[in-house]
Amino acid sequence: MGAHAVGTDEQDWAGLAAEARARLVREIEASGAWAADPVWREAFARVPRHLFVPYYYVAGPGGHERRWGQSPDAAARERWLRGAYEDVPLATRLRDGELVSSSSQPSLMAQMLAELRPADGDRVLEVGAGTGYNAALLAHRLGDDGLVTTVDLEPEITEAARCHLAAAGHHPVVVTGDGARGVPERAPYDRIIATCALPTVPGAWLAQCAPGARILTPLATGLVVLTVRDAAHAEGPFLGTAAYFVPLRGTGGGPEAPLPDLRGVPARVREDDDFRFLLTLARGRTGPREAHALWERAGRPPRERYGVTVCDGRAWAWLDDPRGPHRWPLPG
Repeated sequence: MGAHAVGTDEQDWAGLAAEARARLVREIEASGAWAADPVWREAFARVPRHLFVPYYYVAGPGGHERRWGQSPDAAARERWLRGAYEDVPLATRLRDGELVSSSSQPSLMAQMLAELRPADGDRVLEVGAGTGYNAALLAHRLGDDGLVTTVDLEPEITEAARCHLAAAGHHPVVVTGDGARGVPERAPYDRIIATCALPTVPGAWLAQCAPGARILTPLATGLVVLTVRDAAHAEGPFLGTAAYFVPLRGTGGGPEAPLPDLRGVPARVREDDDFRFLLTLARGRTGPREAHALWERAGRPPRERYGVTVCDGRAWAWLDDPRGPHRWPLPG
């Protein structure tokens, strides 16, 4: 940004960014997102999000408003900067009006990173480079850019992420490729985190993990955390948090089919988030009325009572018990 980005000198501009960032950090801290690992507080306090979103889109009644850090209007530039530090997801790429890339809500990012539990020296693969902000947070936490690999399918996304990262002083390995296939040349990984929604857990990820590795990925509007036993086995529960991400593009990716017709399900249940999670998880394998009956019998279970198992090339979701009666195969 120039020295007079908001009609003030460079020092005042930097002060405005620091003030907005500090406010975001306080907001995330109040949410309890990194209570499990407060070390993330420093990462969010030090990594400047605005460098990763030189422009973004805000939905409005007339369509999407583009906020741009190089706008000739000083007030517009200030709106861009303050908006970059709001605790909301930011749409960063649209194609024919459809969202194809975004910067996730910072408090959700903080919770995911805390639950990933990377330790000093861990090698981390991020699937879904996005703006590069998440990779920068990981690189700051680990203190070694070389431990972080981030992959995305589209060259324009990886090139932009690489530029944003360099502007923030970070140089992790940015790869253009199919995230479902991982990045085998950089394996083994101690942690894998996805920032895009997948219909299943790719077997390639397990094969590229060290024993005891941890995988955190969005699946069926939730976040599942798996512990890897070996190249063919992993298992773990969902977190209690709802999560909605742009679908993975590439092998096994793409938008999910719409939910089935909910006629026959009580109106008060149709919009219940926990019930809709079960419907999404068991999509095409359990009908709405059958799912509703199960959900009521089970005491209306929240997300954290579900989990996922990967075993010898098969993957399934389950309620309460990986070997219990309520299991649903995942695509594979």
